[in-house]
Amino acid sequence: MKVTVLQESLAHGLSVVSRAVSPRTTLPVLANVLVATDEGRLRLSATNLEIGITCWIGAKIEEEGSTTVPARTFVDLVATLPAEQVNFSLNSANQTLNVRCGASNTDIKCIDAQEFPPLPVPEMEGAMSRQGSTQVSRQGSTQVSRQGSTTIQINVADFKEMIQQVVFAASVDEARPVLMGVLMTVDKDTICMAAADGFRLSVRKATLSQPAPQPVTAIIPGRSLSELARVAADGNEMISMVMPKGRGQVIFHVKDVELVSQLIDGAFPDYQQIIPRSYKSRTLLSTQALLKACKQAEIFAREGSNVARLNIKSSGELEPGTVEISAQSEETGSNETVVAATIEGIGLLIAFNVKYMREVLEVIKTPNVALETSAANAPGVIRPVGDDNFLHVIMPMHLG
Repeated sequence: MKVTVLQESLAHGLSVVSRAVSPRTTLPVLANVLVATDEGRLRLSATNLEIGITCWIGAKIEEEGSTTVPARTFVDLVATLPAEQVNFSLNSANQTLNVRCGASNTDIKCIDAQEFPPLPVPEMEGAMSRQGSTQVSRQGSTQVSRQGSTTIQINVADFKEMIQQVVFAASVDEARPVLMGVLMTVDKDTICMAAADGFRLSVRKATLSQPAPQPVTAIIPGRSLSELARVAADGNEMISMVMPKGRGQVIFHVKDVELVSQLIDGAFPDYQQIIPRSYKSRTLLSTQALLKACKQAEIFAREGSNVARLNIKSSGELEPGTVEISAQSEETGSNETVVAATIEGIGLLIAFNVKYMREVLEVIKTPNVALETSAANAPGVIRPVGDDNFLHVIMPMHLG
């Protein structure tokens, strides 16, 4: 293998794929990045067997070839190289990669690409030409025919916003793996994502530009979606989502990046049962004012159990009211912020986890937000005012 590539392009490609490298593994090759020539470009791939990321970058190919390079060594080295051309040459006999750039000359010991686990690569319209049905087509990749697969396309910006508004609510408790995922359902031209951790629930809907060929229900790991949002560049590109039939995987393709993830087996809870159907108090507040108040309360609440009290004070039907957000700590003191509000219904004293409040307010895009409550021991519902595509349910905490 002999390749010439720009340092900037190589550094970008490695930053995209390196997050999928397995930090602790019994398989040494999983700590490596696959570097392979691929139809006039350089293909970089990494996987931890649960998630795999591939990135294609422009390169001048003199000799075809492939190898796997220790990820940490490669990333750190490339970051220190000057912004010039980087020349690779692989000694396939001893799997040593020579890397030259400016005055730097480095030899890196590699592992044969044959040992790298294959990643599924779906046939896509407009992507690299791929022939045949499911078969190993290139070193480190397995070709997946579109026949029998479900392919859905959605705008990158819309999809990234959907991910941002639900993935934070997914559980990090490995004891309940189903809740570590995001439930995605697609029916005709409606796509819906939901995540819950037992204390809160986020639900986001969107409309597809083209109806899906068939209904889809899948639980996608929250980490996989977070990585997808990270590596997908902003813009009006389309993300293609492919679910190969019977493989328990989902493949996302956007521009020069492909991400494959295992799906989570299991039954996601019926979250519709959690959403309150009515309320006794609807409080309209400035999103930024409430967010700022929650951030101040969190400074004092975080030393305990993150409890913040919301005292909703109604002055009458649709008349100006106030919400007092307060938190206290035995060690550092207390904080109280009063936020002006328009309150419909009864006044109420209720407590929430203020960290959860802050996290949902940070992903709401509208100027105003509505908080719907019924009782001190009943869930609250947070909705962006003027946007019916998002809602967040948050469980109350004991007032103490």
